[in-house]
Amino acid sequence: MKIFKKITALVLSLIILTGAGICAFAADADNGAAGEEFIPVLRFIASSDTHILSYSDKNDKRIGMMLDLAYEISEADPNYKALDALLIAGDLTNDGTKEEFDRFAAAVKGSIREGTEFIGVVAKNHDGYEMRRSELRDYYKKETGNDADFNVVINGYHFIGLSASSSDAAHYDAKQLSWLDEQIKQAVSEDPDKPVFVTHHEHNSNTVYGSSTFEGWGVPYFNPILNKYPQVVDFSGHSHYPLNHPGSVWQGKFTAIGTGAIHYSEFTIDQVRTYHPEDSDDTATFWIVELDGSNRMRLRGYDLLAGECLTEYILDNPADPANREYTPEKRKAASKPPVFDEGAAIRAEATPGGCKITAPAAKSADGMPVVLYRASAANSLGMTVSSTWTLPKYYIAADQKEIELELKALPKGDYKISVVAENAYGGDSEAPTANVTVTESGCPYCGEAHDGIAGKITLIFHYIAYFFAHLFGKK
Repeated sequence: MKIFKKITALVLSLIILTGAGICAFAADADNGAAGEEFIPVLRFIASSDTHILSYSDKNDKRIGMMLDLAYEISEADPNYKALDALLIAGDLTNDGTKEEFDRFAAAVKGSIREGTEFIGVVAKNHDGYEMRRSELRDYYKKETGNDADFNVVINGYHFIGLSASSSDAAHYDAKQLSWLDEQIKQAVSEDPDKPVFVTHHEHNSNTVYGSSTFEGWGVPYFNPILNKYPQVVDFSGHSHYPLNHPGSVWQGKFTAIGTGAIHYSEFTIDQVRTYHPEDSDDTATFWIVELDGSNRMRLRGYDLLAGECLTEYILDNPADPANREYTPEKRKAASKPPVFDEGAAIRAEATPGGCKITAPAAKSADGMPVVLYRASAANSLGMTVSSTWTLPKYYIAADQKEIELELKALPKGDYKISVVAENAYGGDSEAPTANVTVTESGCPYCGEAHDGIAGKITLIFHYIAYFFAHLFGKK
């Protein structure tokens, strides 16, 4: 009987650690959790950007799916079965209409259970498209029962939220920012050893993935306040950047967490600031956040549509400024380049003016996902004449065995094709290679072969475009 109990306990522990699926990348392997059982005293959903639509029920269904999955995970925990709160960090609606707010409120009320408190904020942009901001905040409270700015205590932990200003002239007004400072100070004075959870829509500038000056989804208003309080754990959305990218968990003078999004994903790739893959709309992610009795914080990021865990972290009490394992500098130092299996081979098939490439998927060497693949073609002189990249599906629960890329604008000739896999910090794998001979030229402007009469006409216009692009130094 004792052996049976031990086996049962082990199985339950595995269920808890994986939720409804296996965490693809557990980023906390060296951070204080080894061998210790995690028994929560608080559990909540942290999510953002539900973008309820007037003309589709896809997104409001996702709210119910998110709650159902979170309740399932909670109930599988033998030690703590509660789901204490649902936090949604703005852009609740897509166009900010009253109809969409009604649908949002109905979706939440239709799925949330007794004992789970809804806390959320409304955003300047999508939520504020239709109504004046003062009306927006009032209507939001009327429909949800939630104050637009709030400081609520759940299980002894403060949750402080800030919505867009009631003035159309100010993003967040000075009175709000002063209020935020005072609320955090009050929470810290009650217990400086406890994390204080802060929520607003936009990221803090130059913190999590998506918030850099170039990426453009961050705001500067909160950093001077939050920098004073190491106890702050800040949740924000707006960018739709994937939560399982290592940059979405950030620590500095405070801790910041990017929430991902319930509606579509976005990325920055090189100089492409807002890249949306073809399956962008078919993505939905959220965090389940837990604290234990010693204020350790467990973050599990879920692919809602697959019902699987994508990533997991355990942070030693983030209220202690000595606990900063997830600074960008430490993450980069701990990162290792991805690796291909020994003897991995790529295939290159010539096309008119280019080639199609198939490569085996590389493996992570550091518990962080492979975030990019790059391919290049070198001519007989060793000069790179064409290059491209593709985004692997690390942002959803997908088991990719092979990666496909396509090179264009290759003149006739012989080429060595190389493929490298890249991690989030620019670490490149070794590059398997293949040789290919291109026997047909493609269009110099787009790289495609243009067949038939219509194709030849297109080719003429593309040659003209190619000429003027190079004349003015543009490609």
